[in-house]
This record gives sequence, structure tokens and C-alpha cells, in this order.
Amino acid sequence: MEFFPALTDDHRAFVARQPVFFVATAAEGARINLSPKGMDSFRVLDANTVAYLDVGGSGNETNAHLAADGRITIMFCAFDQPALIFRIYGTGRAVLPQDTEWAELYARFTPLPGTRQIFVISVGEVQTSCGWGVPFMALERERQTLSKYHAAQAGTERLAKWAGRTKSIDGLPVRVATVLPDGGGA
Repeated sequence: MEFFPALTDDHRAFVARQPVFFVATAAEGARINLSPKGMDSFRVLDANTVAYLDVGGSGNETNAHLAADGRITIMFCAFDQPALIFRIYGTGRAVLPQDTEWAELYARFTPLPGTRQIFVISVGEVQTSCGWGVPFMALERERQTLSKYHAAQAGTERLAKWAGRTKSIDGLPVRVATVLPDGGGA
């Protein structure tokens, strides 16, 4: 196991090759949330800042936890050779389409249907470990279900759905998008 104060070029290359990553957050008195992510939604902005595009799903726990506590861990695993587990420890915040920094951040990503926010993480420390217990697996393909669902949904319908989801499963407040990523909507 080794710790680093920032992402190195080797770390960036490793992250760029991974099709999936895992996000963990918690707030005092709330459930720990752990979610898998994919869809080419992760970006290294610089050695001490990373971000990921968040597509609307069934909940919004990360938003609530980051507002309440700020702590976040992101984990990548190599499912091929060489074996490696890579963790990013940091503090994060949600940037929504109505926020002033949205356009600059959103331009760093390939637009995805249903995008509701970008999580920006200030890297506190990164850690590598062996990963020898992680099985070998190969990516067959990305799932298209979520993208198709959002692409078929009207923007006003999506905004209305998000407007009704202002609490986490533990009752913490959630800040929601009031405009669509392209600036349309309410």
C-alpha cells in the first residue's frame, strides 16, 4: 500500500483505462452510500481535482452527503493486469446546471442524456494497493437502458421529477437542478 498527495501521470493513465468506478459517501447519522458509476463520466481536471458527471437515477444520496459532510472516496479496480486498487480520498461538492461554473465544467465531458449535476472532488490523498483479490473480468459493453430512458423523457418532465426529490433516503436536504444542462427548462 502506498499513499500520494496528488494524482501522478501513471494514476491518470490507469483511471483513463477503467470502465467503472465506485463512489462512497456518508453523513453523520445517515446510511453509508456506495454506488457504481461508468458511462465515460469521470475526468481528472488536474493533479488535485477530479470530477464526474452524474446522470439522474433512483436517488441522490451523494449530493445530500456532500452538502452535509463533504467527504468522498472514489475507488477504481483493475480487472485485468496488472492488478491494482486505486482510491481517491477527498472532499466534494455538487455543481448544478444553474451554477455559474457549470458551462466550463460541462464542456470537459461528453454530454449524456439525463445529466443532472457534476461532482467536483478536491483530492486530499490517493492510495494504491495490490488488488490481488480482485477477479479478472472483461467489459462486454455499456448498458444503454438509462441513456435511452432519459433520451425519451421530455426535459420539463425530468425537471419536475427532480423537483420532487429534495430529500435523501435519510431525510437530508438535496439541492436539485432547476434548468437542464443546455440551459433550458424552468
